[in-house]
Amino acid sequence: MATIRTQKEIRQRAPWWLAGLLFANFALMSYDARQDSTKQRMIRVWAQTLAYPVQNATSGAGGASLGFFERLSALRGAASENQQLKSRLAQMETEVRDSHATAIENERLRSMLALREKTSYGTIAASVIARDPSLWFDTITIDRGRSAGVQNNMPVVNMNGIVGRVVSTSLWSSQVMLITNEKSGAGAVVGQLGQSSKVGSIRGLGERGLLEMRYVSGLEKVAFGDYVMTTGQDGVFPAGYNIGEIVEVKSGSATQAHIIYLQPSARMDQLNEVFVLQYHPPERSASDQALPNVPKSPGNK
Repeated sequence: MATIRTQKEIRQRAPWWLAGLLFANFALMSYDARQDSTKQRMIRVWAQTLAYPVQNATSGAGGASLGFFERLSALRGAASENQQLKSRLAQMETEVRDSHATAIENERLRSMLALREKTSYGTIAASVIARDPSLWFDTITIDRGRSAGVQNNMPVVNMNGIVGRVVSTSLWSSQVMLITNEKSGAGAVVGQLGQSSKVGSIRGLGERGLLEMRYVSGLEKVAFGDYVMTTGQDGVFPAGYNIGEIVEVKSGSATQAHIIYLQPSARMDQLNEVFVLQYHPPERSASDQALPNVPKSPGNK
């Protein structure tokens, strides 16, 4: 009975033994088999082929994770660099503004120095501290008064031309009537004094901000853009200072004078610093006092 069972078990297990022997033979043959082109063992090639999907998935996941952290680090570095660039840009903008302000201040100081060197009179530098609120082109107040040597009827100028004259003073401040005021006036000449016969006088036109020049003969040739200067005949302003530039001419004739309009050289809407000239006009002869083209002023007595 035992012998029958043993034979039966052998017959049942025989296919498995045969399969095992065949697999072992196949493994031995595969291990020894090689590719013709690379001479690599076939078993190694098959192992690499089977392992590829797992290795590829693992490598992709690892690469993605590493790439994420690298990008995160790069973003942090970019944010820090961006902040540094913003700070540097703000610093440079501040430096540019400071440099521009310094250049403007240097230009202003050079102009003031040039004006002082140009004039043969004493000068009192002053700043504009107030304007007449009712008439923009009427009067201004400066921060120099009698304590600084300012007196009534002293002319006031800036680096561009005449501004006006002092009409009242206190110990520490003074009021200046601008040449654009309708009550202002000055002797004027189109062109260079001593080289031109186009002599007349100017008066202000109030809030229009312009000057009107009269008494220039209609036979004289005047044109847009010609400059006008002081003659010194008005007893307030010394000769040779800029008044303005011609912007319009109503032509006269042999019997009628030109009517000329000027834009003041000293920008009345941008006055910040001015100079009071310590100028006292010389005594005038009777013939000078009788000149018809010189407007009457407190200085002409």
